[in-house]
Amino acid sequence: MPNIVEYQVQGHVGVITLNNPPVNALSVGKGLLQGILDALKEGDHDPNVRVFLLIGGGRNFSGGADITEFGKPPFPGMATLRDVLTYMDTVTKPMVAAIAGPTMGGGLELAMGTHYRCAITGAQIGLPEVKLGILPGAAGTQRLPRLIGVEKAVEMITTGEPVSTERAHELGIVDEIVTGDLRAAAIAYANKISKEGRPVRRASALTAKVEGDADAFFAAARERITREFRGYPAPLECLACVEAAVKKPFPEGIKFERERFEHLVRTTESQSLRHAFFAERAANKIKDVPEDTPTREIKSAAVIGAGTMGGGIAMNFVNVGIPVKVLEASQERLDKGFDIIRRNYAATVAKGRLTQEAMDKRMGLLQGVQSYDDLADADIIIEAVFEEMDVKKEVFRKLDAVAKKGAILATNTSTLDIDQIAAVTSRPGDVIGLHFFSPANVMKLLEIVRGAKTAHDVIATSMKLSRTIKKVGVLVGVCDGFVGNRMVHAYFREAGFLLEEGATPQQVDKAMEAFGFAMGPFRVSDLAGLDIGWAIRKRQAATRDPSQRYSKIGDLICERGRFGQKTGAGYYKYEAGNRKPIPDPEIEALIVQASKDAGIERREISDEEIVARCMYQLVNVGAQLLDEGIAQRASDIDIVYLYGYGFPRFRGGPMFYADTVGLPKVLETMREYHARLGEFWKPAALLEKLATEGGRFN
Repeated sequence: MPNIVEYQVQGHVGVITLNNPPVNALSVGKGLLQGILDALKEGDHDPNVRVFLLIGGGRNFSGGADITEFGKPPFPGMATLRDVLTYMDTVTKPMVAAIAGPTMGGGLELAMGTHYRCAITGAQIGLPEVKLGILPGAAGTQRLPRLIGVEKAVEMITTGEPVSTERAHELGIVDEIVTGDLRAAAIAYANKISKEGRPVRRASALTAKVEGDADAFFAAARERITREFRGYPAPLECLACVEAAVKKPFPEGIKFERERFEHLVRTTESQSLRHAFFAERAANKIKDVPEDTPTREIKSAAVIGAGTMGGGIAMNFVNVGIPVKVLEASQERLDKGFDIIRRNYAATVAKGRLTQEAMDKRMGLLQGVQSYDDLADADIIIEAVFEEMDVKKEVFRKLDAVAKKGAILATNTSTLDIDQIAAVTSRPGDVIGLHFFSPANVMKLLEIVRGAKTAHDVIATSMKLSRTIKKVGVLVGVCDGFVGNRMVHAYFREAGFLLEEGATPQQVDKAMEAFGFAMGPFRVSDLAGLDIGWAIRKRQAATRDPSQRYSKIGDLICERGRFGQKTGAGYYKYEAGNRKPIPDPEIEALIVQASKDAGIERREISDEEIVARCMYQLVNVGAQLLDEGIAQRASDIDIVYLYGYGFPRFRGGPMFYADTVGLPKVLETMREYHARLGEFWKPAALLEKLATEGGRFN
């Protein structure tokens, strides 16, 4: 790519343009950074050049490092970002960066290496490296606190959250907000700096200041970060580097930053977070559906059902400007559903995260209807009715009769066979599963379930739609529970067996929370409502294999009218108006009696065994799903669990976690459990194969 960096002298301005679309990633291998360095050296020795301008071709300055180069060996003889920044600190002519679009990570570090920065409205500016378990490795932790102050720099670097152009200007990252054509405005700004004789202003020569006592500030910050980012080492390392910016000279601070960067790169947490980053992008790739597959236009949507799930689904569409018709059997149900939506938006307005005008606009895109005929013009119709096959089949018969040709007919089922639902229509190719997770307006995961006859363009459209409505879409196949619920069933089943064998709900929950989950399985069950699972188990009772182990503890709790938080009691008891779980002696006595009735002698169970049994059940079922082709790749399973089930991100997902433990060790433990605990622990064929061959899931 000979023109990846373009250098032109316009008047007395040496204009360096980055041309590496789409985001001007700072590629070492393609020579972009070498091109910047060469241009700076050329202009530095040109007496006609009085000021430099670094600008991105297209809509971005630079989105940061080239992610395609992650994990690759060095490129000998090619300049790195650190090489460029080191040279920039020797340049005696003013340098200006023209910021536009997402300017992240190394892109911002490059901009901070210049002496002045202008930006247009709409830029997003930040150092997000902490989200990959690392820290800014090109003096970002040293320059930013010198530019904007230590307190604000700590916030930006440890959270990784970007700021707007306007906020960056308030902080002091951006010196000038410009309007109109960025290139023309930035050249004018560079000329202004030159004509006014403004000095070279290196961030490296500034002082990083703390308001008040520095030691007290960093001690308090360490305590807060330790509490807020439990399990994540990178935020604390970021803080240590900012502290070095305060207490060490710039060269020593850079050296310290580099040491901590190299340490973090090798941690399991960083490897897990980087895996999650790439896994999310890989989920968009579908083996038999080319990326250039034409998609159907989605300009309008319809939702069947105005309940909690239906209302949440509708919100996703109106949030991005797509009008939605919501079908219910009565005006009363519509009014109730719309009132819940209105209250959800009002709460967001009250928190200052949404304007009243935006709320009114979104509510205006909702229309309640009571006849299927009113759905005839919808581009996509999503059913969100009761989880019963006969009910859903009847809905799809009606939709088949009224929906226009080419409309996508989607079911929100979480467990049922998509192919059976599609079979009642004359257009099974248009039928797909769109499994939203509750609350649907909050949870980012969208399990996209392809049926045997689902058309490729319907799959491609659904994947694209997931991004449009700000979801992370993962394509899965048809089986009972698909990927997420089939796996989680084994997780909760094993948690119940642990209670029978000697654990208490609070011990299991605490062990899983220490592992990294926000809530353990029994706190989650109480929050979701125990009656839902109980109803499913009662329906399945007739087909349950009597030879298989079954724990009755959950059923016994429900028989006492304890359905979780909504009744004030479940696995725990709850005080009115308080969601804090309180261990209940009544439940402990019930569990002890259930163990006795099942003929199980209770014993001491370690937290390590709790974690292993719950996690390895997820892993084993995940391996079965891969073997059966229900999941395309192990990383897709990881994404389902990271975004749909609260799996700790710093562990990368259940399949990646198994890789970090080592599959031979996982298999050895599972064989022990198989011998002791029965058929639920029979290792999946794929797990056996990979473990014996020294392979990995990912």
